[in-house]
Amino acid sequence: MLATPAIAQKAVISATIDSAQLLIGEQTHIHLDIAANRDARLQLPLHTETLMEGVEVLEISKFDTTDIGNNRMQIRYDYLITSFDSALYLLPPFAVVEGLDTVYSQRLALKVSSVPVDVSSKQFYDIKDVLTPAFVWQDYLSTALYVWGALVVLLLIIYVIYRIKKHKPIIPMPKKEKIVLPPHVQAIKALDEIKSGKLWQQGKEKEFHSQVSDVIREYLHARFGIDALEQVSGETLEQVRTLSEANAVYNNLKQLLLTADLVKFAKYSPLADENETSLMNAYLFVNETTPQPVITPNNS
Repeated sequence: MLATPAIAQKAVISATIDSAQLLIGEQTHIHLDIAANRDARLQLPLHTETLMEGVEVLEISKFDTTDIGNNRMQIRYDYLITSFDSALYLLPPFAVVEGLDTVYSQRLALKVSSVPVDVSSKQFYDIKDVLTPAFVWQDYLSTALYVWGALVVLLLIIYVIYRIKKHKPIIPMPKKEKIVLPPHVQAIKALDEIKSGKLWQQGKEKEFHSQVSDVIREYLHARFGIDALEQVSGETLEQVRTLSEANAVYNNLKQLLLTADLVKFAKYSPLADENETSLMNAYLFVNETTPQPVITPNNS
């Protein structure tokens, strides 16, 4: 009997564009095709606002995952883009992260042109002078007083109706000062609520991993000033890698963020122990990066 060992194949990404020439304000689609092993853990390119300066993202389509055989899957989705600045753009390549490897698509070119204006066939005339009558303010005084009075009364009525509908006092009372909890306390409290909710036990793995990753991203923003809610996981991990406080738990953070990306964007179904591991790593990351109190030695 002869046996042929399976060779692990890396992920492959390709990008195509419907139209490489646009007028200002027109739209076109960019199609992404990603082929990878079914058990691969991928970080997909997700640009929610712009591809580069001058090229805006209007919409990202739903992911379409197809089994292409040989233990491989294909993920397809589209970007709807536009531009309001005439220029020739060389779009950056799209990147897919698979473990420690990163693969890139080919670069695409996009030419955006302004709308030509034909002035040769039109005849233009000078603007005619405007005849301005003499202004006498006394003529409008009584009308202005009536209008302002009616406007004040109308605003008061709207204000009273709004306060009554919202079940609020008509005259606002001074607000009590809100107590702001430290970032690590807020994060642990949120994780406890997720744990007690038992989402993944009810088959809601996507909601579970989304909530866990959002709590950690909010904690990173409050604790270290990292804008993790607006970044893809790769950008967040690059910034966390530079933090000495997070060295010991960097891999724990990486596991829970990449697993959440797979569940949310690649329709990955994690095992029960992976769900438990993500929650445990979230607790561990917060506890290990909680700021320690500074003890001042007593010199007396």
